[in-house]
Order: sequence, then C-alpha cells, then structure tokens
Amino acid sequence: MKNVNLLKQVDFIKEIDELKYIQRKTRLFNSDRHENDAEHSWHLAMMTIVLAEHSNVPVDVLKVLKMVLIHDIVEIDAGDTFIYDTQKNHTNTREELIAAKRIFGLLPQEQADEFIAVWEEFEECSTNEAKFARAMDRFEPLLQNTSNDGGTWVEFDVNYQKVYDKKKAIKNGSTIVWDYAEGLINESVDRGILKK
Repeated sequence: MKNVNLLKQVDFIKEIDELKYIQRKTRLFNSDRHENDAEHSWHLAMMTIVLAEHSNVPVDVLKVLKMVLIHDIVEIDAGDTFIYDTQKNHTNTREELIAAKRIFGLLPQEQADEFIAVWEEFEECSTNEAKFARAMDRFEPLLQNTSNDGGTWVEFDVNYQKVYDKKKAIKNGSTIVWDYAEGLINESVDRGILKK
C-alpha cells in the first residue's frame, strides 16, 4: 500500500529543487558568481543558529529556521525581485501568494497549511521570530556587497539612503546586529563603494 503523504512530500521535495536555479543579484562572498536562492536560504539558516543570541528578545529558533528556509520558495514561480528594484515593489504580492498556495499545496494538507502560515508570518513581519528572520535576510546581502567592493550597489547605482532604508529593518530583530551593520554601511561610504 502506498503512503499518500509520503508521495506528496516527495513531490514537494523534488519541486523545491528548482530553488537552486533561481539566481539572485548578489554574489557569493569575494566572488563573481551569483548566489542562488537555495544557497541564500541555507546561509540564513546558519546565520540564525549562529546569531540567535543577539536577537532583541528570545525567539523560537526552529520557527525562525522554518521561515528563512521557506520564505523564498515562492520565487520558483514568482521569480526573485531585487530588493532595490524601482519597477517592482519588494513586498508580498498576489503572484507570490498564488505561488505559495501551489507549491506548498503539493504537501499533505496539514503541512501545506503550516508552511503557508509560516510564509505569511515572515511576510507580515509582526512577530519576534519574523523580525529576527527578516534581520538575517537583510544582513546577509549587506555582508556580500561589502565583501565585493559594493557589489550590487555599484552595479545598479544604489545609494546610501536606499541601502540604509532597506537595512534598518535589521534593528527590529537585533539592535546588536544592526549596530554592526550600520557601521558597515558607513564604512562602505568611506571606502567609496556606496555613494552618499
């Protein structure tokens, strides 16, 4: 007898392999190679484990891990929207919700409901876990760009104020990480890799 749940879960596991093909604008540390969404999600998961002690308040690390691993899966259908895109807003879109329902809908109903709820919680960014997950999501590309002499900031002519406005969300999850990040942003201006 076939285990229906297992078959659905395996279909989902196969589907999310597509995340490895979604290229981001940012590049790996000290590299010319673009990062893919799967690498980004893995890195955020590791950052969560390593940096959780710096959260503004204690968080459920497993829930944060679920958020950082799940949040970009919708990009399999919706594509990656560059955070500094001037044409398309980098917020939850109808397109992403449709993607979430389709992709997570491959899972057994209970898991599908949980994954959609976790994804929505990340997008709404109102819980402590979501705030810390968002902090990690904003911190990683900052580290990448500073390691790549400005990276996407230089490539797409992104100025200090745009970077500051997007990155200040880090503070909601961790003032300690934000203090460090703000220092990197200011150092980047001094280094000439981020224009004021």
